[in-house]
Amino acid sequence: MPASSFSAEAPPGPTARPLAALPAELTVIVPCYNEAANIAPMVERLDAVLQDIAWEAVFVDDDSPDGTTARVREIAAEDPRVRGIRRIGRRGLASAVTEGALSSSATYIAVIDGDLQHDETILPAMLAAVKGGAEVAVGSRHVEGGAASSGFSTIRAAVSDAGTRLAALLLPTPVRDPMSGFFLMPRSLFEAVAPRLSARGFKILLDVLLSARRPLRVAEVAYHFRPRVAGESKLDALVLLEYLGLLMDKALGGWLPWRFIAFAGVGAVGILVHLAVLGAASRVPGLSFDAAQWAATFVAMTVNFLLNNRITYRDMRLKGQKLLRGLLIFYIGCSVGAVANVGIAVLLLREGLAGWGLAGAAGALLAVVWNYAISSTLVWRGR
Repeated sequence: MPASSFSAEAPPGPTARPLAALPAELTVIVPCYNEAANIAPMVERLDAVLQDIAWEAVFVDDDSPDGTTARVREIAAEDPRVRGIRRIGRRGLASAVTEGALSSSATYIAVIDGDLQHDETILPAMLAAVKGGAEVAVGSRHVEGGAASSGFSTIRAAVSDAGTRLAALLLPTPVRDPMSGFFLMPRSLFEAVAPRLSARGFKILLDVLLSARRPLRVAEVAYHFRPRVAGESKLDALVLLEYLGLLMDKALGGWLPWRFIAFAGVGAVGILVHLAVLGAASRVPGLSFDAAQWAATFVAMTVNFLLNNRITYRDMRLKGQKLLRGLLIFYIGCSVGAVANVGIAVLLLREGLAGWGLAGAAGALLAVVWNYAISSTLVWRGR
C-alpha cells in the first residue's frame, strides 16, 4: 500500500519502524458485515482520491463470519491509516457508525458503505462544501447529476422513494436524499447530536438531521449509485419497519422508546394470534375452555418471542442455545405478567375504581410494561 503524502519520514537503519501518518483531518467510517472482499478495494480507492488530505479509515465490523475483521487487520499492519473495530454481541449500521465516529479525533468524519456502491470520488467535494460553510454534505442520488437506478432494484427504489416522502414531513430542512448513507460533517457536530440519536436501523443520516433540534445547513453533492460488486445486500423488509419506528420515535420527541413501541406492536399481533388459536381450539370436541386458553396463550407467547427476536431486538438477536434459554425466560416472565394483568384488573373492578373496560386496559398496560422490562433486562440483555 503506498504511504500517505502526509507520512513522516522513518528514522534510518535496519530497525526503522513503519511510517506513521500525521493526525487525520478526515475519518472515513465504513460500517461492515461480510465485506471481506471489499476492504482492500475500498482502501485503494480512498488512497487514490484523498491524496491531498490527511485521512484514516475506520472499518466497524459486526463480527462478520467471512473474515472481514481479519482482512482489515492485515491491511492495517501495512497501512497506519487503517483501523478496525470488531463488535461482538450487537449489530446495526447506525450504531456501528456511531461507534466509529466516537472513536475518531479528526476534525471531520465521513460515512460510506462498505459495499463500494457509493462514489468515493466526491469525498473531496463534500469536504470542500463543509469547509465552505455547510454543516453536512450529503452524497445525493436525487439532485441534478445524481442517479440511483443502476444500483437499486425496482422494489428497493420504490421503498426508498416512499421513505424520502415520509421523511420530508418531519425534516426541518428540505433534503432531497435524506435516506442517503453517504455523508460528511464536522466530528464536533456529530458528537453534539450523538446523545440524542436512536442509533437503530440503517438511516443514520436521517437520525442525525432529526436529532439536531434545529435546521442544519446541508449541501447535496450529486453521485451515481453503483451496482454492488461483491457480498450481498443487508436490506430486507424489516428495514422499512425500523425506518417507520425511527420516524415515530422522532415524531414523539423520543419520550417513548422505539423498542417499547415495537414491543407493544408485537404484543398486539400476539393478541390476534391468541384469539385466532382460541377460536380454532374451541371447535375441538371435548377440549375445555381452560385447556384452549392455555394452548392459545402458549402459542401467542411463542409468536411474540420470535417476532421480538426478529424485530424489536434485531440488533441483539438470540441464536442456538441462547434462543432456547431466552424463550424459557420469556415464558416465565410473561406468565408472571399475565397473573399481574388479571390481579390488577380484578382489584380495580372489585374496589369499584374502574369498569370492565378500564380495568382490563389497566391490567393489560401493566402486563406490557412488565413483559418489556423482563425482556430488556433478562431475555435480550444489552451489551
